[in-house]
Amino acid sequence: MSQRIVVTGTDTGIGKTVFAAGLAGFLGAHYWKPIQAGLDGGTDSQHVARLSDLRDDRIVPERYRLETPASPHRAAEIDGVHIDAESLEVPYTGECPLVIEGAGGLMVPLGGSRLYIDIFARWRLPVVLCARTALGTINHSLLSIEAMQRRGINILGIAFVGDENTDSENMICRIGRTRRLGRLPWLSPLDADTLRAAFECSFDRDDFKQ
Repeated sequence: MSQRIVVTGTDTGIGKTVFAAGLAGFLGAHYWKPIQAGLDGGTDSQHVARLSDLRDDRIVPERYRLETPASPHRAAEIDGVHIDAESLEVPYTGECPLVIEGAGGLMVPLGGSRLYIDIFARWRLPVVLCARTALGTINHSLLSIEAMQRRGINILGIAFVGDENTDSENMICRIGRTRRLGRLPWLSPLDADTLRAAFECSFDRDDFKQ
């Protein structure tokens, strides 16, 4: 079975897609975004392809592509689409690793009472939690870690995004009893070259092995 990793976040807009792109390129993996909500301005899959330099055949098509930029449950309602959460199965990528990116945070609703975290728990795959380093990260991170631990989800570790905040990063890992994988700094310019270089400096491939 190939290496398969879920990337989620403590919130939306924290740099999760950039991290997923960097990780996919770092591991030479396939990338899959099960549900894309919002198509204007480019999809997450398109951004990942640009930032990771992955070949087109390494980008697995989304299961659902929704026009409306909103939470998946609301976007589906507006677009007149039914999201069958139970049909979301991890695609087979042979011996090649697969990076799977969720939407927003863990408690994002997909429809009915189903949340993204429920799907992650069913898949029983290791999860990387992305967290910003700015004010409020301790609360959001510890709540996310506790939610996953309660559901028996294997937390591979936490990846921070942003400027260095040693105290907050150490506090989260100590209280949450979670491994620190590294920190992805803000990059300017942000492109495939700078992202690749940042991952080589900030992360260890062995930390992502199951």
